Amino acid sequence: MDRILNYVDGAFVAPVDGGYLDNYQPRDGTVYGHLPDSTAADVERAVAAAKAAFPAWQKLKRAERAQYLYRIADAIEKKLDLFAVAESRDQGKPVHLARSMDIPRAIENFRFFAGAILHQQEKAFQTSPEVLNYTRREPMGVAGLISPWNLPLYLLTWKIAPALAAGNTAVAKPSELTPATAFLLAQVLDEVGLPKGVCNLVFGLGEKAGDALVAHPDVPLISFTGGTETAAIIGQRAAPLYKKTSFELGGKNPALIFADCDLESTLNTTVRSSFLNQGEICLCTSRLFVQESLLPKFTELFVERVRQLKVGDPESPDSFMGPLVSAEHLDKVQGFVERSRAQGHKVLCGGERVAPQASLLKGYYFAPTVISTTDANAEIMQQEVFGPVVTLTPFKDYADAVAKANATRYGLAATIWTQNLDTAHHAAADIKAGQIWVNTWMLRDLRVPFGGMKDSGVGREGGDYSLEFYTEEKNVCLQLGRNRL
Repeated sequence: MDRILNYVDGAFVAPVDGGYLDNYQPRDGTVYGHLPDSTAADVERAVAAAKAAFPAWQKLKRAERAQYLYRIADAIEKKLDLFAVAESRDQGKPVHLARSMDIPRAIENFRFFAGAILHQQEKAFQTSPEVLNYTRREPMGVAGLISPWNLPLYLLTWKIAPALAAGNTAVAKPSELTPATAFLLAQVLDEVGLPKGVCNLVFGLGEKAGDALVAHPDVPLISFTGGTETAAIIGQRAAPLYKKTSFELGGKNPALIFADCDLESTLNTTVRSSFLNQGEICLCTSRLFVQESLLPKFTELFVERVRQLKVGDPESPDSFMGPLVSAEHLDKVQGFVERSRAQGHKVLCGGERVAPQASLLKGYYFAPTVISTTDANAEIMQQEVFGPVVTLTPFKDYADAVAKANATRYGLAATIWTQNLDTAHHAAADIKAGQIWVNTWMLRDLRVPFGGMKDSGVGREGGDYSLEFYTEEKNVCLQLGRNRL
């Protein structure tokens, strides 16, 4: 059995209380390893190490910090296949998907922020010939970084890379469901010689390790990616300590499909945007709104293509989808579909557990599911399922489409499918979401800020926003002397 250890102050250490959790493999439901069941004592040790390492780390030249990040990226790249297999085993996604998407994007996170910190510009204002105002960006200290299970390495590194680049040290708590790639990352940090205590990883449950990290007085900022309800609890815990917080939360992302769209491109991309990674991506499309005149044809073609998706062994190169992340999450997704069916909504395809082969009967597999409904207030239209389930709903005109797209508490992302430039621009402005794609999906540029509106989050990641979030700004007013030599 594999045994994961915490990485604290440059050393791999067992949890203080000696407790461990089982780590399940979604592929077949078996326990394949154990990870620390860390407590406040483990967090205390990690925060102390990060706090002690902070003064020297922040004083390094930006180019020196950047070189560490470049070395980390290079080391991950050399072990790309190892990381991909570990992520697939932990999370359930096909190995080929981890190899082509998740791990390369994690590598790019380190390279992007290593370069970004070298080209960061500061603001300066000359009030008069004798007075100069300028802004200094300074690291805050120990960054508390809590990452989710769906893109475990990619989203973890999206926090670690900018935090370290800006001169902060870090204590990260990866999801207890997917610890393997984080443990491999810790080994990389050790191999490249990252100074002790600069980045620490503590594994365990949110209610123990995560809560202790959020409540720790020596952690001035918290970055959390996960569920909206959990973020509310974190916000309540962080507020009395005046911590900076950044939340990237859930989504109920709409696709507005107008009758003038390029149908073939729309179908191909929407199948992918709905079911990639088993639908376990916060940016996945979950509500399809189709103009009435196009609805019959679109429904027929879309459902036909969804039925052709292969749900299979994540180790197979032919599998489009693997299992869901856990037995509990499988039950949750199945419950949404069963309640929707009981409420009278029509399940057009899927809606049930599947088993790719006899040896995988205990795996957490669920068929890609399409549900037809016109009830905008139904649970399936309002709550985040976070699985391979999408709804299909008609709209009459532009105003009806935008109204239905906005009829949710979430506002993370949206996709617009139209050949009309006016429609595209107006919809992009009218839809209340932080990320809008027009005639595409999942194209990301790290120079562009990323984050949600409404209940989908607070703060922005990517580009200069990450560096601003992880630093304090200090304004300096300088009175220049008149005497000249």
